[in-house]
Amino acid sequence: MKIIKNSIVFLVALLFAVACNPGIDPITHVDPGADASAPVINIIFPLEGTQIQRPEAISSINIQFEATDDIELGSVTVSINGVEIASYKNFKDYRRVVDNLLYDKVTNGNHTLSIKATDLQGKSTTKSVKFVKSPPYIPKYPGEIFYMPFDGDYMDMISFKNATVAGTPGFANQSIKGPKSYAGATGSYLTFPADGLKNTAFSAVFWVKINAVPDRAGILVMGPPDAANPTAANNRKSGFRFFRENAGGKQRFKLNTGNGTADTWIDGGTKADVDPAAGNWVNMAFTVSSSEAVVYIDGQLVQKATITGIDWTDCNILSIMSGAPRFTGWNHNSDLSLMDELRIFNKALSQTEIQNIISEETGKNFTYTPKYSGEIFYMPFEDNYLELVSQTNANKVGTPGFSAGKVGKAYSGATGSYLTFPTTTLQGNQFSAVFWMKINATPDRAGILVMGPEDKANANYPATQNNRKSGFRFFRENAGGKQRFKLNAGNGTADSWFDGGAAADVDPATGNWQHFGFTISGAQATVYINGEIVSQGAFTGINWTGCDVLSIMSGVPRFTEWGHFSDLSLMDELRLFNKALTQDEVKTIMNSEK
Repeated sequence: MKIIKNSIVFLVALLFAVACNPGIDPITHVDPGADASAPVINIIFPLEGTQIQRPEAISSINIQFEATDDIELGSVTVSINGVEIASYKNFKDYRRVVDNLLYDKVTNGNHTLSIKATDLQGKSTTKSVKFVKSPPYIPKYPGEIFYMPFDGDYMDMISFKNATVAGTPGFANQSIKGPKSYAGATGSYLTFPADGLKNTAFSAVFWVKINAVPDRAGILVMGPPDAANPTAANNRKSGFRFFRENAGGKQRFKLNTGNGTADTWIDGGTKADVDPAAGNWVNMAFTVSSSEAVVYIDGQLVQKATITGIDWTDCNILSIMSGAPRFTGWNHNSDLSLMDELRIFNKALSQTEIQNIISEETGKNFTYTPKYSGEIFYMPFEDNYLELVSQTNANKVGTPGFSAGKVGKAYSGATGSYLTFPTTTLQGNQFSAVFWMKINATPDRAGILVMGPEDKANANYPATQNNRKSGFRFFRENAGGKQRFKLNAGNGTADSWFDGGAAADVDPATGNWQHFGFTISGAQATVYINGEIVSQGAFTGINWTGCDVLSIMSGVPRFTEWGHFSDLSLMDELRLFNKALTQDEVKTIMNSEK
């Protein structure tokens, strides 16, 4: 009886021990001879290539790992650069060890972390990752005052301050740069002190990979409290709110700013829509100055608005990846998307500066994805003469400049000045061009777009040329104080005129931006002004013989005999196509750029 009683007591104690240690495998008899596999190691952090940047010469790293065996672990050792820093031989769970090991002797330079696990049969596995401790981060861009790369922590690498964590956000093992990115979670976000971030001019640039559930969320918010609605805050009189909302299955990104008394909306409509189904990393940027607020997506301007500056009254915290706690009245709560490479600036970045950041962070030149069917050329004139589809710079002649444009900046003409561009990729059976102009009627005639052949037969060649048998010439001329816009095209043997007469006249005195377009197919050519047909006629198809140069904002060098020299007007958003656009397509492009 005594033996039975003792056995019962032992079994009860054993069951109690297992129950008090949840997660430990229940004890079962296993034949040691069945141990066929070596241990398995999972290094959770650091990942291969992790970079640690801290102000101190010697800092710490939190090593996270898991080692498992199919039968029983015998030992686990952890080494840095070949020197053992920890060992494990006694395990609560004899098949598995999970640990967070703080190592506080990390010096600047490259390091190798190695973890070795050995089972009772002597079979072992070693896994290693390399990481680096770099000197403190030095801002890479003019005006950069905040940088959070989300590579395993929530530290601003310029101030070395950590954000305050609300809820349980995490990190994803995917990113635009570095080993990790911020991973949103329900009810989770970061806050950061706004001291030092509040300036007359402000810009933010970052990447997101969108999770459209929930279908609206706050992304970056620096706003004031809302004493009248503390649980559903929506005081928009100061600060800013950058957020997203469902738009027919896509996500529309919007900015709202306050000047101290009222708020302004910077809503690009469909231009600011992103399809989450694509699963791409998308670059977001917005800038605020004393006169203007602008939103960019993937380096392209999607909306701008005139403002009277931003007011920072009571804006003492920056919320990251949620509208909480200052912008929740319309349910712009936590964003479950991924975020990476968040940078804040004390200046209003130009589009070129934003595109340069995109290029640096992706490791390749900024590339433009054509927005419209058949688009083969796009020159937005944002402080440069770069054609974005081919990534080719136009050749500048003279001293053209830049001015405020229809969208962002615009080409600003000057006497004796124009651009030329190679035509290799521009010549097809069909051709279209669309663009905006703000007309300067002095001189009273000028070339605008010309792709024509040399005129060597002209007695005054090369100064005077006017061979119209191939290519096209789009230009303007005085018509009773207005400017009449005309197209001429050659089929290889003769030229055709598309002159709308008074219907193609524009009054420069209005000072308005005007939208122009022309299309050429194998059957007809059409000229549009502000989306309306002003001239149309039959045409047997364009011939490109000898048309090796496109001139922009001048007839020089191929169309000069009648005085169509440099245009001193403004031009913006020049796009060329390898198709004959329909009127609806012309209007769609025009309306998207208003």
